[in-house]
Amino acid sequence: MYLPIKFIKNNSIKPVCNALINQVTRHLSTTNHNQQIRNDEAVSLIFDRKTKTLQRERAALAKDVNLYDYLKEEMGYRLADRIYDIKRKFKLAANIGCSRGYVAKHISPESVEEIILCDTSHANLDSFKMQEGIKVNKRILDEENIEFERSSLDLVVSSLNLHWVNDLPRVFKSILDGLKQDGVLMASVFGGDTLYELRSSLQLAELERKGGLSPHISPFTEVRDIGSLLQRAGFTMLTIDTDELVVNYPSMFELMWDLKGMAESNAALNRSLHLNRDTQFAAAAIYEQLYGKVDPESGKLSIPATFQIINMLGWKPHPKQPQPLERGTGEVSLKDLYKLDEIIKEVKKIDPEKS
Repeated sequence: MYLPIKFIKNNSIKPVCNALINQVTRHLSTTNHNQQIRNDEAVSLIFDRKTKTLQRERAALAKDVNLYDYLKEEMGYRLADRIYDIKRKFKLAANIGCSRGYVAKHISPESVEEIILCDTSHANLDSFKMQEGIKVNKRILDEENIEFERSSLDLVVSSLNLHWVNDLPRVFKSILDGLKQDGVLMASVFGGDTLYELRSSLQLAELERKGGLSPHISPFTEVRDIGSLLQRAGFTMLTIDTDELVVNYPSMFELMWDLKGMAESNAALNRSLHLNRDTQFAAAAIYEQLYGKVDPESGKLSIPATFQIINMLGWKPHPKQPQPLERGTGEVSLKDLYKLDEIIKEVKKIDPEKS
């Protein structure tokens, strides 16, 4: 006997839904797998790399591939813009998982002299042109097996690509080895809150229809762990922040179709290959009831999809980099923070006789 879909209209199910997501997906996060990697020498395989490579190749060769570039174009532009914030010209850079040039085509010759474009798909490497004035080398490279000449790179960038890597600590270590001293890594990946609406809707639908559930969305790295992974690899002066993009779709089906066009379909080894039609329609109804919004002007219903983006920046150590002061050298105690305004006024006082 099926649970009536109208029950979903009750707002009390929302906290239950969130609790369910936390319990079910906790063991699926790449963070937990990375902890296992650190404890054991053997690498726990989460993603099917062959499947992911085929997905990217198929998406790159599709006639309507441009229709699905909107999300990665936006984040690629944002990441390229961050490169301009570093007042330096990089002699040699590498773009890992360049895809259709979402980052690379926005890089100016004023920032980079030479760049190595790396991707698993020939079609992606041939699909865009760099700005004139930048020397370009192209290389077929799997992110899981990054090999660059030691201490040869000044900059490494990667946009929305490394979340499909099985052994992220090893990848960070390989990137660090390829960077020169004071070289920098700038990357973005999907975070753990990505597509939480879709995940919860599918799980609730399967619970209601089948009495159980299986993962249909690949796990993502949690933002709280990116810093520790970078630090463990050897990076210093870390900067980590998050963006949240919310895209509205007519229904769940358009969202799932676009994910396929982006080559972001599930590639986890423990994924469920089959999602029957009955469960899909139930999930779409749950999605609309829990998260659907009506445009007051047009009266049309849409469903939001949240994409959490984790942005990271880390530097390879160099003797001339700023170093933290020794413990105990501070002149102001934390217990006096409530008097911060008074302290600043005292510091800013100028002796008239010395002026």
